[in-house]
Amino acid sequence: MSVRRELVIGNNLINDDSGCYVIAEIGHNHQGSLEICRDMFKAAKAAGVNAVKLQKRDNRTLFTREAFDKLYDNPNSYGSTYGEHRECLEFGWHEHVELQKYARELELDFFSTAFDIPSAEFLARLDVPAFKIASGDIKSIPLLKHVARLGKPMIISTGGATMDDVRRAYDAIMPINPKLCIMQCTAGYPPAWEELNLKVIATFREAFPDIVIGFSSHDSGIAMAVAGYMLGARVVEKHFTLNRASKGTDHAFSLEPVGMTKMVRDLKRLKVALGDGHKSVFPSEKAPVAKMGKSLVATRALSEGHVLTAADICMKSPGGGLPPYHLDGLIGCTLRRAVAEDHAFSADDVREALPKSEAA
Repeated sequence: MSVRRELVIGNNLINDDSGCYVIAEIGHNHQGSLEICRDMFKAAKAAGVNAVKLQKRDNRTLFTREAFDKLYDNPNSYGSTYGEHRECLEFGWHEHVELQKYARELELDFFSTAFDIPSAEFLARLDVPAFKIASGDIKSIPLLKHVARLGKPMIISTGGATMDDVRRAYDAIMPINPKLCIMQCTAGYPPAWEELNLKVIATFREAFPDIVIGFSSHDSGIAMAVAGYMLGARVVEKHFTLNRASKGTDHAFSLEPVGMTKMVRDLKRLKVALGDGHKSVFPSEKAPVAKMGKSLVATRALSEGHVLTAADICMKSPGGGLPPYHLDGLIGCTLRRAVAEDHAFSADDVREALPKSEAA
């Protein structure tokens, strides 16, 4: 019996039959402002996403002293050193509680990327519905195992990873916590189109048939998310901003509200447009097909008892009479009534039964 790939985040059931679970990755595009972040949550909700996501770091323990104290003098800096920059953008407990409350009011799932074990514990106390693991930590097996033991769904990006790296992470997590989603991701910001490698989504689905596969899309457009869903991704993460010209490194390749709205719209349309796979005629097609189609009609007036020849029959629009695939079966039949020129033949016009093989 095949295993059904399935994941539940909040009130959202994610599987091959579901729509796409869309995460608006806010990261630190809030610029350290609680008010801006609330505005981003509101805009993301209006765009139709399922979840909003931040990033959580315990900067003092995450970075070496040298990295923390490194000068960081550039137009996107919020401090004179990299540590000061990161601390300026970091939300604490009060901000997280306020944002969690607001997300619940908006009926949005709210969680974060945990960059270290103290941050994972911080988010666990907040009781987030899921944990995100960044591409840079796919080799951080101790962190992966620690988060797995927290028992919540895990979403892992795979930018800059080999298949061996992905398998190692999968093997470390699954015995502890099978609530896992692995995301195809390219860690360029943004990557070149030829680096997106969307077919890896299909590779992951084949290699990991028991988990949901997703796509963390760092490109600056909306079309690749739709392609990802077609290939089997059921979670899509896109960076989100209110203004792509804002100060910060991530804004330029993030989607603004209009772009996010269009992407969510297209993903929802795609889910409906895929249909059930059975080829059939829809009511909306009947009139156009009749207008464009052809019927078998009489080339001239014919009398009762006439035996039809190929010269007596031609194809003309509109459809609605006997379709042209009945031509061979109609030749040699005897008319049971006289017909006028351009008369659209029907099975009742002839004495013989038309071959069933041609009536299909």
